[in-house]
Amino acid sequence: MRQRPRVVVCGARFGQVYLEAFRNPELPFELAGVIAAGSERSRACARRYDAPLYTDPDQLPDDIDMACVVIRGGLLGGRGSELARALMARGIHVLQEHPLHHDELAENLRTARRHGVVYHLNPFYTHVAPVRRFVAAAQELLRRQRPLYIDAAAGFQLAYSLLDILGQSLGGVRPFAFGDLPATTPTVAAATSLDIPFRSLDGVLAGVPTTLRIQNQMDPADPDNYAHLMHRISIGTEAGNLTLVNTHGPVVWSARPDFPREVADPNADPHYATMPDDAQAPSAVVLGPATVPSYRHIFRSLWPAGIAHALTELHQAAEERQDPLRRGQYHLSLCKLWQDLTLRLGPPELLSSTPPEPLTDDDLKAIAAAGDEAARP
Repeated sequence: MRQRPRVVVCGARFGQVYLEAFRNPELPFELAGVIAAGSERSRACARRYDAPLYTDPDQLPDDIDMACVVIRGGLLGGRGSELARALMARGIHVLQEHPLHHDELAENLRTARRHGVVYHLNPFYTHVAPVRRFVAAAQELLRRQRPLYIDAAAGFQLAYSLLDILGQSLGGVRPFAFGDLPATTPTVAAATSLDIPFRSLDGVLAGVPTTLRIQNQMDPADPDNYAHLMHRISIGTEAGNLTLVNTHGPVVWSARPDFPREVADPNADPHYATMPDDAQAPSAVVLGPATVPSYRHIFRSLWPAGIAHALTELHQAAEERQDPLRRGQYHLSLCKLWQDLTLRLGPPELLSSTPPEPLTDDDLKAIAAAGDEAARP
């Protein structure tokens, strides 16, 4: 592959996040074009990123090295996998946005092997810096202590990536098993006039007791923007738990409660009196930045940097001539698990929503001031 590989981006909606990555002049990849339907919107998108627009992979020049397929797969009614296979047949390495049906992914992996190219399914969020921080910290923690439990929450649109974050943290997803979704108790539903947004599934993931809380709701007129949160994950060990508060941070370590023994028995040995100074560590610590960027910064910088990370992995795998099944087997397992969970959850509840009313700086200051006032002696 050439020193600065040439890349096409297929898709002009979420594909814009991928295209934003090419605004970075230090990115070691060159944007060679956009493949889209040819609508005025896609033409405007190609102009914005100063790239030629193609409406068919047969129109591409012969010097394309890699492609990002950011078009829905067959499971969601799109032609993304069909396009990915056409590109691989031309000898182009492919990074495809998730999610896919297990059988669809298997066919894509077979196509990659047949044509001697590398194919990566991109779960997206495990390439974003705060999630990478959480995953690496979790892996290091679990080298020292075994996991005892998992508590995790997400919107249903993010369920696959939630499972991927957990799988990367735990070193895999097998063995896994989840029970049936319990019915909402009528007396509970009757006690509120509000929607009950989260449903809980209990089970085992990678042999670890797990509770998943999924917001199985969607506004069909605005399917990407109704989630109450993106990802929230706690992995518990004997010493405490590591928490990803939200997708973009912060990451927090919380020590397990261990209070002085004299609280329970005044005559007991003063447990804390003889402990070394380093035992006086804080009960919770933020790992990495304590603040989280704005959504504008996330779209313009954090996510595009994640795309650059995913492209770099694809490029390295291509240079090393890796077998696509080396990575693909993990995602095949993940697809099976994801499909099992979505079957148990059933179709999302369809709602109509209004855009959220964000808190202003003055609102946040007033809320913080109220908290400070209440915490004073």
